Amino acid sequence: MGRFTLLSGTDSSDRTTSAMQTSFTAEQLRDPDIASSNQVLRSCVHCGFCTATCPTFVLLGDELDSPRGRIYLMKDMLESGRPATEEVVTHIDRCLSCLACMTTCPSGVNYMHLVDHARTYIERTYTRAWHDRALRWVLAQVLPNPGLMRLSLVAARLGRPFRDLFGGSHMLVRRLRALLSLAPARLPPAGAHERPNVFPAEGPRRYRVALLAGCAQNVLAPEINAATTRLLNRLGVEVVIAEGARCCGALTHHMGRHEQAMAYARANIAAWSREIDAGGLDAIVINTSGCGTTVKDYGFAFRAEPEPWRGQAERVAAVAKDISEFLLHIGYAPTREPPNLTVAHHAACSLQHGQRVTTQPRDLLKKAGFSVVEPAEPHLCCGSAGTYNILQPDLAAALRARKLANLEAQKPDLIAAGNIGCITQLAGGGIPILHTIELLDWMAGGPRPAALRAGTCGEVDTGIARPR
Repeated sequence: MGRFTLLSGTDSSDRTTSAMQTSFTAEQLRDPDIASSNQVLRSCVHCGFCTATCPTFVLLGDELDSPRGRIYLMKDMLESGRPATEEVVTHIDRCLSCLACMTTCPSGVNYMHLVDHARTYIERTYTRAWHDRALRWVLAQVLPNPGLMRLSLVAARLGRPFRDLFGGSHMLVRRLRALLSLAPARLPPAGAHERPNVFPAEGPRRYRVALLAGCAQNVLAPEINAATTRLLNRLGVEVVIAEGARCCGALTHHMGRHEQAMAYARANIAAWSREIDAGGLDAIVINTSGCGTTVKDYGFAFRAEPEPWRGQAERVAAVAKDISEFLLHIGYAPTREPPNLTVAHHAACSLQHGQRVTTQPRDLLKKAGFSVVEPAEPHLCCGSAGTYNILQPDLAAALRARKLANLEAQKPDLIAAGNIGCITQLAGGGIPILHTIELLDWMAGGPRPAALRAGTCGEVDTGIARPR
């Protein structure tokens, strides 16, 4: 650990003036993942700008829980070719993959690809404790499968009253408490977007798009897809739920389960390619920003795959759009009188850092007539991060409290977010929170969001319990 503790010292002139040197062998570099990580590592100049925007470094103050510290750990692990150590796993597991470091980095270091590779390497070379393996396996099987997820949430809802009986400080116990706390108080019925479907445009068809229906969002909040489809249909857009499309693969990908994530991606690429070839697609619209970041990266994920997969993946990634990008492109316009409501815009990390979609959601909310405010520290993660709020419950709870305090300081009537994970994480904080698309649909002729009580903003009943 001697060389890593140097990172905390004051003599950093060498590290801040030159690019990182690597020593991978020629044989190692024949591996496309190693070759990619080598390029990422060599682009880092050790400047440390990333530390100021890293949520875990802000909370813990440990250099090894910063992007720069993790880069040193990953470099040593990958160069050595040895199995991952407990120390490396601890610090990589604490990374949220919020990608704030990539927004801050002046050298263009693609930390996302590096940490994703490291997680796959860890999964292949490190043996976790039995309870950790078991929980990760369950999450990887259940969360991407709407049917299994619905059944598990029913069971979790029944177990919620007993969560406080899980006493003790063991990580498994803390994770189980977090899991039960995140279970919804009520479960909405399955919507029309859980099966292949076509929702025709109203009037002349201007565009044809595929909508990624998602997995967790479809179960937790089917009204998000319903609002998206209603609004697009009124704007002359035919919306297709492609047969065979599944989970985007993000949840399993960030747990290092590479092959499982690639299988989900292949299913989507095949499904959307059929739609492109048959009727054409103007876009693949995604209203869950975590999924959008993953789909837009399909080209990289399949860079070493044979044709036709590589070409199809690049084609799919090229037409993937966040719903806010697409709405601005086709000319969203409200049809109702502007409400006298102040909306705090919560920028999901996967949207602002992963996709670099920053102004579009705020611009749309302002166009719809809302007064839009932004909290302090908008770059810091809320602690959701896929399965992070289950696997790292203490850090996630601290980030949630910090984010809610910053949002509440703006005294908004509502909070709008573009990611179901953030909505779930921040629910129950005392201020209504819902998806941006629900507000845009409402102001453009759609129904008042069900989460808002008739005649007033009041308290949102998302059906999602507040984490404890």
